[in-house]
Amino acid sequence: MHLISRRRVSGWFVRLALLATVPLLAWTRLQGEDTATPHRESSGPLQGAALLKTDVLGVFAHPDDETGIAPLIADLAWRQGRTVAHVYCTRGEGGGNMVGTQYGPSLGLLREAELRACLAKIGVRFAYFLEREDFAYTESLRVTLEKWGHEETLRRLVRLVRLLRPEVMVTMNPAPTPGQHGNHQAAGWLATEAFDAAADAQRFPEQLTHEGLSVWQPRKLYFGGNGPFMATLATTNALTDGRVPAHLAGEALANHRSQGFGNFGNSPWFVRPQRLQLVKSVVPFIPEETDLFRGLPLPGATMLVPRVLPSPSPEKRESFSFVSRPAVENYQTFVRQQGIEHAAASFAPDLPVVAGSMNTVVLNTGTRTKSEPPRLLWPSGWKPLRIEMSRDRTQIRAQFTVPAEATGDHDLIAEGGSPSGTVIKAKARLHVIPQITVPRSRVEPKLDPDFPWPNTTPEIVISHTNLWEGKTRDAADSSAVVHLIRAGETLFIEVRVADDQVVSNIAPNDIKGHWRSDSVELCLDPHPGSEHTLGCFKLGLFPFDSAGHVRGVRDADAKPGLIEETAPGTRLVSWKTPTGYTIRAAIPLRELGRPAKFRGELGFNVLIYDGDKTNAVPGENINKSRLAWAPRSGVQGRPEDWGRLILK
Repeated sequence: MHLISRRRVSGWFVRLALLATVPLLAWTRLQGEDTATPHRESSGPLQGAALLKTDVLGVFAHPDDETGIAPLIADLAWRQGRTVAHVYCTRGEGGGNMVGTQYGPSLGLLREAELRACLAKIGVRFAYFLEREDFAYTESLRVTLEKWGHEETLRRLVRLVRLLRPEVMVTMNPAPTPGQHGNHQAAGWLATEAFDAAADAQRFPEQLTHEGLSVWQPRKLYFGGNGPFMATLATTNALTDGRVPAHLAGEALANHRSQGFGNFGNSPWFVRPQRLQLVKSVVPFIPEETDLFRGLPLPGATMLVPRVLPSPSPEKRESFSFVSRPAVENYQTFVRQQGIEHAAASFAPDLPVVAGSMNTVVLNTGTRTKSEPPRLLWPSGWKPLRIEMSRDRTQIRAQFTVPAEATGDHDLIAEGGSPSGTVIKAKARLHVIPQITVPRSRVEPKLDPDFPWPNTTPEIVISHTNLWEGKTRDAADSSAVVHLIRAGETLFIEVRVADDQVVSNIAPNDIKGHWRSDSVELCLDPHPGSEHTLGCFKLGLFPFDSAGHVRGVRDADAKPGLIEETAPGTRLVSWKTPTGYTIRAAIPLRELGRPAKFRGELGFNVLIYDGDKTNAVPGENINKSRLAWAPRSGVQGRPEDWGRLILK
């Protein structure tokens, strides 16, 4: 099964005056079918506020993000007759394109057309765009909201909530789990804020005084994902023509062909019950429900007060907490401020730690007490070097060394007593990342394949099991060995890829989206541990375009584009081997923003993309597996989880 294109990169366009949105004219009957049109009026056409009154409002980041709940939307619209509207933050102009050469703003217009066809099929009445920039694949919420303009984007979304007056809002989970796009996090974050802000006359008052709108309190807000208050929703109840919403959704989503959805129609997961987590509500929370409209409508009520779940118990308030990566700390603050801590109940702190090096963790004890400090229970074989408690006894700082051979995830447990006498615990997930040291060579290696590199160069082995997405058969299917040499002001990298089906389906005028074909990505972070890639050097390398030439393009980094324009000092060579192909790259340190004599640490990762479809059409996304030296879901957009490269 081919992987879905995963990145979205470039600029925004087409500002509209008042709403800064574009309505979707998608309230059409399914052609040639007997399925009833949702909300068919019997007493004349609706107009004004009545025309726009909405039952369900979905808030998403990009076209095709409705995929996860498309069967549910089809059921709500066509079987239940609900009025559904969607809001998209961007047009997805930064994504890949499997059906043409449109890119940037032109791709956004193509994806909008695909989206309109999809939403008409599943019965979405209106869709609007917030005209934000789909600028890059990133897992950073912070950089997303900075580039979008947090307050202005929220203003536009609040306008739509007040205009459409939805009973129920459904959005993406804003938790920064590995692999969760920063734009997706932002859509969920903004929807959560808009749920309350739309009902607050002090927020964006000009919409009330100058645009004729009124405050509105939505009744319920749901996230995708699991939690303590769940709605389990069937999508296989028959429509009037005998079909089921799940199958209708599969046909609709196939319209997203530029993103590789053309074969989605028969996907078996469409018929599974869909589960959403209730996050905010004006009606009582219950553990399980089977109807998004449980307790609704509330006749005659326009302003209601959302219910607040009980505050955490004293034991919960006294519990310890490990300081996590900035994105997680930001999220934990957000859920506390929004009163939705239950949405993050199972979200464990997550920390990258470097194998073979000294690392530090910080534990907040949550209370000023003279009692015994909590015990730290280390993974087997790990030894603390130094443990210190702050003077006010509210924080513990522990330094420790991770064994050089350690890999994967390990749990660190804190256990101790509280002032109330209870035993409390905290857990942190320590994610081990590798490191390698590259000594300086007096002799500059040659890129020419006729000159082998010395066997003494540092070596990285990327096994076929080092997966962060997809599947591999064995080492011959996909694996790699990487050699590194630092000579003078240049870093030399050789990647020997084992690949039993080398495919070259990318045309010379289509050098972008390297993940679509057999390729290698070199990731370098001049400031190791960055939250996002916009200050990094990420080089996608096609070993061969369709004309047989090695090509390189920077992607979602400090200066994206063809290396001829963005990194002119970088040199590349590639050749086929009996077991696959080899790429050699020479990257001047100045391309990374580092001085020629730099010594020290860089963030580093090597990603291997493989697809075996030998009859692929030009530009088709054939990617079926992704390997990495430091593997983890979504790692291409999260430098915190890249390995470490120490240059001597």
